[in-house]
Amino acid sequence: MTKIVECIPNFSEGRRKEVIEKIAEEIKKVPKVRLLDYSADQSHNRSVFTFMGEPEAVMEAAFLSAKKAVELIDMTKHKGEHPRMGAVDVIPFVPVKNVTMEECVALSKELGRRIAEELSVPVFLYEASATRPERKNLAEIRKGEFEGMPQKLKDPAWVPDFGKPEIHPTAGVVAVGARMPLIAYNVNLNTSNIEIAKNIAKVIRESSGGLKNVKAIGVMLEERQIAQVSMNLTNYEQTAIYRVFELIKMEAKRYGVEIIGSEIVGITPMKALIETAKYYLRLENFNDEKQVLENYLIGE
Repeated sequence: MTKIVECIPNFSEGRRKEVIEKIAEEIKKVPKVRLLDYSADQSHNRSVFTFMGEPEAVMEAAFLSAKKAVELIDMTKHKGEHPRMGAVDVIPFVPVKNVTMEECVALSKELGRRIAEELSVPVFLYEASATRPERKNLAEIRKGEFEGMPQKLKDPAWVPDFGKPEIHPTAGVVAVGARMPLIAYNVNLNTSNIEIAKNIAKVIRESSGGLKNVKAIGVMLEERQIAQVSMNLTNYEQTAIYRVFELIKMEAKRYGVEIIGSEIVGITPMKALIETAKYYLRLENFNDEKQVLENYLIGE
């Protein structure tokens, strides 16, 4: 049976189209790998790629794209709304078909070792690949960002899993791991007051006592002059998109603010969108396995 793994690397470049395209070319040239999507955000100054294929091929594509990012992205000149610590900031592997989480963990460790040895970029393992409890959460690893990482690596508790405890001078560090599907979801507000977005983010994120499986920050979209609640939903089956949306809408009312739109970055599981449609359409006795046309095509 064919094994399929998904990889969703995030790169600290969302403004220079030529750099983003060169990274994409590295992925496209690997046989048995399909680049599904890549998108860039200028305010975040970040791009997200999604590709899948057979495990070894996907790992090769991840390495080549990381290598190109290290060549072309200088973190000493990088500014953006999204927290970041490296040219290639994070590389997660996700099991899709006939692949276990354990196999994805093994891939992440092999890739991490190669990045450290061949590119001289220190690597932290996170999520299911984490070697310590405090490294499971990507936000904890990234805390301090690129500028604070040299000092952080001097702490014995934050010695990288692979590589020397010294950042790459222009590429920083990278987190590599294995995880279940994640939804990158952003909600835009009709205000330019970033403090409102930050307050809402604090209310809804799990670390502050909010919704389980939700990571959230408030950012400013400078080109539109609006505030955004930027999120990662780490388990859509336990915390649905519509639940997050409704809580943000409710909290925004406290400030006389409304939601003007939302966006999903990259690929998202169909089931997550179906559950949201079922909620807002108030569908009764709906069976997505039997009533969604695409499910029949997938099964063929």
